[in-house]
Amino acid sequence: MQFYRLYQYVVPILLFPLAYWLWLDRYNGDHYLTLLALSIPILFAYIVPGLGTNWLRIWEFNTRWKIGRFRPHHGFLFGTATSLFGLLCLSFPAGSFDTMELVRSGFIMGSVLAFWNWFYDLYAIKVGFLIVYNRKYYEKQGPEAIATEYCPVFFGSFGVCYGVAIRVCEHYLAELGRADLYWPLFVACNVAVLICPVISYILYSFATSGQSGLRSYEGVTEANQ
Repeated sequence: MQFYRLYQYVVPILLFPLAYWLWLDRYNGDHYLTLLALSIPILFAYIVPGLGTNWLRIWEFNTRWKIGRFRPHHGFLFGTATSLFGLLCLSFPAGSFDTMELVRSGFIMGSVLAFWNWFYDLYAIKVGFLIVYNRKYYEKQGPEAIATEYCPVFFGSFGVCYGVAIRVCEHYLAELGRADLYWPLFVACNVAVLICPVISYILYSFATSGQSGLRSYEGVTEANQ
């Protein structure tokens, strides 16, 4: 528990400036492209988990500083860690821009984020730092089952979208110098990354359980099921 309580502040305070500097160096001092690359995981981590905690009430953080059930620094925490994984996984310049390069980038980022977010959430659930009120929680299954119900497909599909978005933006903005496409790509990439993981998770949930996966089982018992 102590690790998670310290980690959630250490990463955004100490590592976010480092992540920004590394992305800025990657793009030869281009602040606009750096902000775009960092905005994708940060906005995703504020909007989707924010709705999942305070509106759908599926998740809850067991920490001191919260807005409702959501920690206010979550976007910078997730965004920093995710962007550092992106720096490690996605080479620049890639050398090519074709279907296989997009598949490669999406596959690598999807695989990495699916595993490490599953690993992180698994132990966060196990120590009580994160509470997930999904169906596996209602069925009184263990942290492994609870985390596996949503982490691989949710974070994996996010990683695929993030990897593809980064390569598309780098190709058009950095390699071709199409500055006129900055705001269209900014909006399109952020919207796609917000929508696609949620749709993927809902489709997966319907396929495996016949339900959307968006129901909170907080306080649900067999008597009121």
